[in-house]
Amino acid sequence: QVQLVESGGGLVQAGGSLRLSCAASGRTFSIYNIGWFRQAPGKEREFVAGISRTGGSTVYADSVQGRFTISRDNAKNTVLLQMNSLKAEDTAAYYCAADSRILITKVAGSYDYWGQGTQVTVSS
Repeated sequence: QVQLVESGGGLVQAGGSLRLSCAASGRTFSIYNIGWFRQAPGKEREFVAGISRTGGSTVYADSVQGRFTISRDNAKNTVLLQMNSLKAEDTAAYYCAADSRILITKVAGSYDYWGQGTQVTVSS
């Protein structure tokens, strides 16, 4: 089992940057793929980025490709999401989630554990 806590959200102007952090508890963090999802009011939760157990593979949504970077440090039980060139449409609550499957999945229902979320608001 793993517990996840997100941090780093806030208010930023369009074109700015934020770095989200997902801190995990538990000794088994390295067995999980980690995904970042986001949910805006009135919209479904959508996949943003995912990273494999070792950090060797990453996957991004088309909408953030080239602007966001996901990384992890298993020694520190942490996953980061660096968000650059932010747009108003990036405004949402951001969640990290852990999945024990072999391959990174973009399907929210496949993830076993979720954090409580952190709000990102981009002003235009």
